[in-house]
Amino acid sequence: MSKPVVGIIGNALKVENRFSVQMAGENNMRAVFDTIGALPLIFAGSPELTNIDDLLDAVDGILLTGARANVHPRRFGAEPDERYEPYDEARDAVALPLVDACVERGVPLFGICRGFQEIAVAGGCTLHPEIRDLPGRMNHRMPRLENGEIHPDPEVVFADRHEVRFTEGSVFTEIFGRSTIRVNSLHGQGILDLGSDISVEGVAEDGTMEAIRHKRAKGFALGVQWHAEYDPQTNPVNGAIFRAFGNAVQNHKDTRKK
Repeated sequence: MSKPVVGIIGNALKVENRFSVQMAGENNMRAVFDTIGALPLIFAGSPELTNIDDLLDAVDGILLTGARANVHPRRFGAEPDERYEPYDEARDAVALPLVDACVERGVPLFGICRGFQEIAVAGGCTLHPEIRDLPGRMNHRMPRLENGEIHPDPEVVFADRHEVRFTEGSVFTEIFGRSTIRVNSLHGQGILDLGSDISVEGVAEDGTMEAIRHKRAKGFALGVQWHAEYDPQTNPVNGAIFRAFGNAVQNHKDTRKK
């Protein structure tokens, strides 16, 4: 029996400041392979290289990953601001219509961090460039040393930092079997205004939206603001969300055979 295939979006980068590449974090690939038992397939976050219909004919699910770049503010009607930078507009041009296509075709969709924000923007939400600047909000960015450098220890960077409380009866409560979990936090942007197609199903203790569902999707179309790909092999919380995604991917593959 062939493995299901999960498409993982690539990010545009320069190697040695010369060579254009499309890259995806290995943690995302290992999460898909180890936790779901699926084949991870990187596709280009570029409309010149990726045809969405052909892509969805070839895969059984889509993973929109985190990334250094943010969704461009013009995508949600905001003015450019250096706090929104950097951008990857080619990825925007693939990811946002891809969200709509997954919803329409019933392809399982899972968004993490930037992927969460892409699902949100595609569903009509706006974003704030620095959630920590809003009254009463905590700093959701990754831990840094006193000199401003990112903390060198991944276990510190990806340690659980705050709670997420789920709406009673939400799909997330069903997935995790409880109403509250603890998660890592490595983001600056966050949802500001809620879009009509998005249901917020989990919030941090400071009110930051952390778990969403696309209302129009008939199946799995979920986003989480934390980095669930870091340790799903050992972390029961992150393992649970990936396994739920994996079950949806397998079901979609089986349905396509009929």
